[in-house]
Amino acid sequence: MATGTLPSVLSVLAALFLLIYRNNFNVNCQQFIIPFDDPKSCGTDNFFDISSLSCASCGSNQRSSSTGLSCVCKTGYFALIAEKTSFFCQKCPADKPAVTKDGFGCIRCPGSLSDEGFCTCPKGSILVERDLNGNIFEEAKCETCNGNKPASTVPNSDGDRCERCHASFLNTSCTCGSSNIQAGGLCFPPGILPTNVNPSVNFAQLKINVHSAWFVKNLYSSAAACLVYSNTTACQALGNMCVLNMHSFSGVSTDACGLFNTIFRSRAALSSTHDISYWRVNLPWLYYGDEPGLASRVLQTNPVPIGFSFRGQNKNTAINLVAAVYNIRGEFVRWENIGPGNLQLCPDMATRQAAAFSFGTSYHESCTISVKELLTDHPEPLLYDVFMDLGGENKKLLPLPTLVNNQQYNGRFINQESMKNWYLSRRVFLVDTLSGREKILSSNPKVIRVVRSLKIKFQLVPRTQEGQVYPPLITVTYRDVPVTDINTQTVTTSFSVEYEMDQNESNLKMNTALGVLGGVAVLYSLLKTVSWKRRVATLLIDAETIFKFLLFYAGDLANVFFAVTVGTGLYWLIFYKAQQFVSVVLPLPAQEEQFVTYIGCAFALKAIQFLHKLASQLSVDMFFIDWERPRNKTGTRSQHAAGEIKREPNPVSIWRTYFVANEWNEIQTIRKISPTFQIMAVLFFLEVLGFSNLALRDPWSSLERPPQTYTPSHSLILRYGLASTLWLCIGLLQVIFFSVFYECFVEDKIKQFVDLCSISNISVLIFSHRCFGYYIHGRSVHGHADTNMEEMNNNLKREGESLCGQRGLLPNTDIQTFQIALTHRFRSQYDRIREPLNRRNRPTRLMDTATGNQFEQSTRAYNTMNHFLGCVIDHAQPDMDYIVRDKLMLERIIGMEFLEPNDKSIFYNDEAHSFSSMLYYGNEATLLIFDTLFFCVVDLGSQSFVLAAVLTYLQQMIFRLIRNALGRRNLANKTLVDERFLI
Repeated sequence: MATGTLPSVLSVLAALFLLIYRNNFNVNCQQFIIPFDDPKSCGTDNFFDISSLSCASCGSNQRSSSTGLSCVCKTGYFALIAEKTSFFCQKCPADKPAVTKDGFGCIRCPGSLSDEGFCTCPKGSILVERDLNGNIFEEAKCETCNGNKPASTVPNSDGDRCERCHASFLNTSCTCGSSNIQAGGLCFPPGILPTNVNPSVNFAQLKINVHSAWFVKNLYSSAAACLVYSNTTACQALGNMCVLNMHSFSGVSTDACGLFNTIFRSRAALSSTHDISYWRVNLPWLYYGDEPGLASRVLQTNPVPIGFSFRGQNKNTAINLVAAVYNIRGEFVRWENIGPGNLQLCPDMATRQAAAFSFGTSYHESCTISVKELLTDHPEPLLYDVFMDLGGENKKLLPLPTLVNNQQYNGRFINQESMKNWYLSRRVFLVDTLSGREKILSSNPKVIRVVRSLKIKFQLVPRTQEGQVYPPLITVTYRDVPVTDINTQTVTTSFSVEYEMDQNESNLKMNTALGVLGGVAVLYSLLKTVSWKRRVATLLIDAETIFKFLLFYAGDLANVFFAVTVGTGLYWLIFYKAQQFVSVVLPLPAQEEQFVTYIGCAFALKAIQFLHKLASQLSVDMFFIDWERPRNKTGTRSQHAAGEIKREPNPVSIWRTYFVANEWNEIQTIRKISPTFQIMAVLFFLEVLGFSNLALRDPWSSLERPPQTYTPSHSLILRYGLASTLWLCIGLLQVIFFSVFYECFVEDKIKQFVDLCSISNISVLIFSHRCFGYYIHGRSVHGHADTNMEEMNNNLKREGESLCGQRGLLPNTDIQTFQIALTHRFRSQYDRIREPLNRRNRPTRLMDTATGNQFEQSTRAYNTMNHFLGCVIDHAQPDMDYIVRDKLMLERIIGMEFLEPNDKSIFYNDEAHSFSSMLYYGNEATLLIFDTLFFCVVDLGSQSFVLAAVLTYLQQMIFRLIRNALGRRNLANKTLVDERFLI
């Protein structure tokens, strides 16, 4: 028994808990969704309640009026007042079958009855149904109205009938009485509201208050009629005046918003409209409430119960907005679909303006409108309550909250502060030329208020896979314009639709990648610094070492920033443009600032690395070793002291050295790509084929956009991701083409230079560091290169038929290029021999005049260096000998040698021709990334791919000229080749 009861009790408790939880959840996370009703759909037994925007039932024996906005008695029934706000209908007796025109009595007719049950008179007559005292005749008369007192009927404004005085007049006559208050054609009892209402409109931007003629005429009467008689039109008119006053609250409780909130609080005991606590009975819904944090709960709690999709069978990109439109008098005008022409003041094609309501398309349109045009087209403001149409069989509407940036709360612009202080509202208008009129309504306004910007923002639900968004927010900013000269004054206004998502997770991932890779870059830079220390043969950690580390780290960190930013841009380009159900939207321009900062850092650091490499190449030490020896067959005769004649051998020609030096000078700036083709190809894809359209802030991936359609602005992230990816892809394809095809089948300038060295019998020694460099073994296998054409052709033929030795440094090898790690002894001897060469570059005043002819010393130093280096290569210097070995795989990867050349230098076989790192050719990755960043930075700043291409070409040309000019000068200084022979 007990075991059977326990589950039942638990089930009841669980159900009770779920019910309580559901109720609490509904209280805390209320969704402001209402059904959609239209006056035309309410039928004859219902009327459209403009305060609740829904159909309400008429009473017994009542029907809907012709406008559908109120109830009237059915034919044959007259109205009896039950309370101030209600009436009931009673059937007329048989002897008095007609109903008076005012609907409050029955009467016999002198003639026939109309279809509506009223008496009719001949044309030109006025139907009179009451005597001078207001008593109903037994039988109506067709005569002129009697306006003599104390009758309670007066001619109406059209003069076509006599009518009963307004119900607010408390006496039997149409006189309000001295003790009562008459306002707006109504009569009110004293004491219901303060009579000293504040009819001023605060124009806070201009710091002036305008005593509004419209407010003077209608503020008190609208507030009193709303409070006393619950007149819905009066309540709407009062709410409109509060909206025109920017929804602002102050210590003055007698202004429009103060009076509205007084009535709002007085209705707290009554039921709410549509169960929305902020929407009181018979009042317009103007505010969401002032609870702390309410804005975040309204905007970021409950998603809109529809999803958006860009593609597929469930494609849904239509933003369906509708608005309940009211005039300034509080009368409901119509339901209106939001689209081209209502919330957008700027004139434009309807097809272009319709793009604002295509989900995912960032829309912005601004224009300048003349004040005269505004006064003509907007004599009275229209006010809009905007809803989102949720569709479905039973049409539902979702109210859109509004954030008015001009709204004040006790003098504070609270909606310009943080979100926790926001005070959300509902109703908006576009142009107000009425409330700024003083004294009389027919005068020109002193100030007009125009919407400066109206923005609809959609916020994506985090991690949604079904395209869900939170309720859209309308943000409105108004501008107060003092009217001075309506013929010349203009006003700027804008309308925009934007989309936002939480970027914290994306930024966290990007920053994490930067942090991790930045740490790896530190280790790699330290490794480079250690390698540099080994190659310069120094052990001290001094300022130069720290500076070198910072230079290495700048380059590696630039690569990190570049890789992360390109990856991020490519991610947004692919995932945003290719998604089906909306799961991501592009960052807003303000959210792109951090990303653009990272691009700027990448460019600045890469520029430092590029200049560092350029400086290293322009200061490199090198020497051309001439292996040619003089021949003794013929020569010049010289007379010796003993009188005998001896023939000296012919001198070795220097032209081969000049020729090799010229070739080195020419290949200083060759690259693995064609820079001109690179720029033209990128421009062709971006501008001619229309790839630039992929960077637009819309979800469409079409490359062509018809001119009549709206073109949104470009996303900086998409623009950078597109341009950088396209530049890198074209560059990579060029590298592959030149490496695989062109250099194999057409021309390889690096290999040609090595071949030229062998043919010219010239070896090249290059120092990239003090004790590290590169060696190109160019010693001819034929012994001589300074010969005639016939012998040269025979030598080449013998080499082609393998009838002579191989070109390699070691016997029976073909390896001619080496990386060399030299001993400190070798470098010291090299520097001693070079001392005369260095001395000739000093200023003249620092030279020793006793040193003799500088040219002779330079020639002697050149010959000594040539002999010294030749002896070292031939192993003729035992104390400076070397060994040849292969580099380990790890040594190649990390770019550092494990063995230190203590006793012997080490020549590492280098078939990859890494001596090209002293040229542009071996630094293609750095150059390609630098050009990419330069192109993208210029484009992001100018928003012009063409300008970026032109400046990138000029930059390449300028640095190429600098590299050639200074490289030629360094080549002449270091190799003793006269610069005049470098052409």
